[in-house]
Amino acid sequence: MKIKLIQEFKEFAVKGNMIDIAIGVIIGSAFNNVVDVLVKEIFLPPLSFLTNGINWENKKIVLREAITLDGVTHPEEIAIGYGKLFEASVDFLIIGFTVFLVVKLMNSIRKKAEDPKNETVTTPKNIELLSQITELMQKQLDILEGNQAKWKNDRNNQ
Repeated sequence: MKIKLIQEFKEFAVKGNMIDIAIGVIIGSAFNNVVDVLVKEIFLPPLSFLTNGINWENKKIVLREAITLDGVTHPEEIAIGYGKLFEASVDFLIIGFTVFLVVKLMNSIRKKAEDPKNETVTTPKNIELLSQITELMQKQLDILEGNQAKWKNDRNNQ
């Protein structure tokens, strides 16, 4: 059992899946940092300017105030921090829109590559062969339909 598990892990690692996942995680982490800076340094300052200097990160609804006696806080403040939720929502929208654009770009590139009639992009051999098979099958179908029509016409003339 243990050897089989090691064998499966080795196949997983050798196929490149593990490396692809690692690269995705690293790029995702770096992208998260870029989006975080983009939101905090590019989008939120103008929004704060438009709302008379509101700092969205610290916005909250206080449910219970903290009481400080002799420099000691007895019950801690209880608050709902909706400002961080707002920032996270803006992060999510930016990441979602960026991923959408990347997927859209990749799909258009893939469609161009899979189009056998597109001369600007080299068509992969498997797509090219499938296209040729499809054309041959269509020609064969046209011939069979033509022969069938001719056979019916000859039969009606007898």
